[in-house]
Amino acid sequence: MRIPLDYGETGLDLALPPAAEERTTVIRPRFPAPVTSEDEAIVRALRAPDAGPPLAERVPEGATVAISVCDPTRAQPRVPMLRAILEEIPTPPERVTLLVATGTHRPATPAELEAMFGSELLSACEVVNHRCGDASELVRLPDAQDGVPVLLNRRFLEADVRITTGFVEPHFFAGFSGGPKMVAPGLAGMETILVLHDEARIGHPSAVFGITEGNPVHDDVRAIARQVGVDFGLDVLLDGDKRITGVFGGDLLQEHARACVRSHEEAMCPVDQPFEVVVATNSGYPLDQNLYQAVKGMSAAERIVGTGGAIFCAAECRDGIPDEGAYARALRAGGTLAEVRAALAAAPVRRPDDWQIQVHCRILERASVGLHSSLAEETVRAAHLEPVADLSLACREALGAAGEGARLAVLPHGPVTIPYLR
Repeated sequence: MRIPLDYGETGLDLALPPAAEERTTVIRPRFPAPVTSEDEAIVRALRAPDAGPPLAERVPEGATVAISVCDPTRAQPRVPMLRAILEEIPTPPERVTLLVATGTHRPATPAELEAMFGSELLSACEVVNHRCGDASELVRLPDAQDGVPVLLNRRFLEADVRITTGFVEPHFFAGFSGGPKMVAPGLAGMETILVLHDEARIGHPSAVFGITEGNPVHDDVRAIARQVGVDFGLDVLLDGDKRITGVFGGDLLQEHARACVRSHEEAMCPVDQPFEVVVATNSGYPLDQNLYQAVKGMSAAERIVGTGGAIFCAAECRDGIPDEGAYARALRAGGTLAEVRAALAAAPVRRPDDWQIQVHCRILERASVGLHSSLAEETVRAAHLEPVADLSLACREALGAAGEGARLAVLPHGPVTIPYLR
């Protein structure tokens, strides 16, 4: 029994003995067929949007335009989306700024920008990496609901027309990606991001995959986007091969809500009871390029693993932990898991990436986690994870140790599919 898993750019197989087949549940999304023509589907969403008038009617001739796009960790089809937008709007490319919505992530490198946009877009438009810690690039607005401070990218705010482009899939604490997240945290200042990711919000029971209403993270994200004003939102759904299966456009919050409904139908999968062993990926490259992102795959597995069970995550992590940020520093600081969690709770102020440490610790408090990756064994152990050289062997051994009747769940596409207990 061989189950292909998303891993890096090449994939890998999970090999199980025939006896394990009856105890194994492979959980995949219910993807519809990809659109016949990506270009035509995108143009339709721009000309006949889900909510509000067509894009061309919202852009005055010669207006300056700022477009928010996903950073390199996201598999967004940027070129066809941006090409269609530029062809629809009555403004020249030199008056268009493409803003890489990095949030707290590092800036995209020149090589990554070339891969993301291609030489034609890079030469036609100004492309700017958002930097959440650069005060000169930020503007402070009135606080949003719940007293959230609002600092946002100056170029985005000062443009005559603001457009967001995104990729919608379940998100492990914001409910779904894309949509208003392309404003905040994508283009927000550090002060805003730290509050949106504070301990209370991340620890809220509704701050999970698939929930937006009543989720304090997403509620505040929507409030900020509403306050700022976005002239047009364009979001896509993708299948496991990164092909477009749906395109949504128009008034940001309305089109994103419809995209989330579709994503829930396709990507959220109910199961009847927890599993003793769960194998998950992190959707392959580009999402599995570092350990920080791999927490998403572990979090998907956490949803259905039994207390004290075993999670195995396959994530290449070619970019390391990465080295920058509090996440890496906390993992390298040593100490027990309880000491890491206590230090996090005792910190006088929230720091970048503390939210990832919070989720990382929560998962490990529920189950053991083995990691198959390109990371050095000492790096994996420092993260309180168990390095796994042979994923198939480790999985078989865990099933055997769990006893007769133990059940295995496999998420070959990682957080592209989110299982949940009925």
